[in-house]
Amino acid sequence: MEVKIHSIKFDADEKLIKFIESKVEKFEQVYDNIIEVEVFLRLEKNQNFQNKIAEIKISLPGNDLFAKKQCKTFEEATDLSVEALRKQIKKHKEKVKGI
Repeated sequence: MEVKIHSIKFDADEKLIKFIESKVEKFEQVYDNIIEVEVFLRLEKNQNFQNKIAEIKISLPGNDLFAKKQCKTFEEATDLSVEALRKQIKKHKEKVKGI
């Protein structure tokens, strides 16, 4: 599984990158057929406290899964996105097994 992390218009620090990698690598425990995981980190320009966005796209054979969350911190947004994708992966596994 290949992991790509893109921080749009800012430089993510090493601590944040390591945190995201540790969270995303856990997807392999749920589903072992993942080709690639792409993470996009953005800052909204508005002055709202919840201006950090994490988008995660998982490439599976024949399918892509996607989650986008906006929170106060990138870590929180990543956690919520990972949890949403974990549910999607479980549904995908059930669907594939049912065929």
